[in-house]
Amino acid sequence: MKEVTIRIPATTANLGPGYDCLGVALQIYNFVTVSRGDVGSTDPMAMAAAEKFFGASDGERFPFSWTIRGEVPRSRGLGSSVTVRLGLLLGLNALAGDPLSRERLFALCAELEGHPDNAAPATFGGFTVAGGEEVIRFPVAGSLRFILLVPDFEVSTPAARAVLPATLGHGAAAESSSNACRITAAMASQKYHLLRGSFGDQLHQPFREKELIPFLSRVISAAEDAGAIGGFLSGSGSTICAVFDEASAGGDGEKISEAIGLAMLGASGQDRARLILTRADEWGAKFCE
Repeated sequence: MKEVTIRIPATTANLGPGYDCLGVALQIYNFVTVSRGDVGSTDPMAMAAAEKFFGASDGERFPFSWTIRGEVPRSRGLGSSVTVRLGLLLGLNALAGDPLSRERLFALCAELEGHPDNAAPATFGGFTVAGGEEVIRFPVAGSLRFILLVPDFEVSTPAARAVLPATLGHGAAAESSSNACRITAAMASQKYHLLRGSFGDQLHQPFREKELIPFLSRVISAAEDAGAIGGFLSGSGSTICAVFDEASAGGDGEKISEAIGLAMLGASGQDRARLILTRADEWGAKFCE
């Protein structure tokens, strides 16, 4: 095998209080092609992924080149870095004869990321609960829509983590833990109406709103007023995600989703922001034929 192409989904992580552990794969994709041969880009992220793979596989190293294309916005809280890292890990593994399992490749990707919340859904699809190298996956019904407001500015994960406090009060932690459990139960049972009121947290969103995304609360409120179950900051931002279950709402799901998106856009005050309406991806990373 000389060349492989992998389709990797975007992800929305945290879902509010599920900090560094909850995530959903989305039907927005990047495509990473990895080829044996002359060394291409020396991008640090790619080189680190290659070093991680070759170190773990104990196989013979070989030169490679790679390219990426697709629709996942960079540095917007939609897992763009995972599409690079996971795509390279899967591609190199395939070219090397598959010495590592998908579970091991997920663990390597999570190590490179520093947290598993994006790597898990990108690898396995659906809704995932990740802790360390352990992942529990649940399917997501096609009726659940994700409406994304993507501002025209980047937020790097290190910058977003830098605004978080070193400690939290017991009450704030308890509230966030309760909501994260509610989200997990609702997603696992596919009783999506139970998500209402569960996306609030005291772990990261208030601090990132204050320092980085001042329109977060009013965008979420506008989405809810327009019919969304709720909303949250996608990953570390800047994207804001609202969810809507068309199975439990009367009327045209497409029109309601569009109305939610337009309400979010208006509330944001971001003239150059864009909207993406999508659903969950159930497959995770896939090789293209």
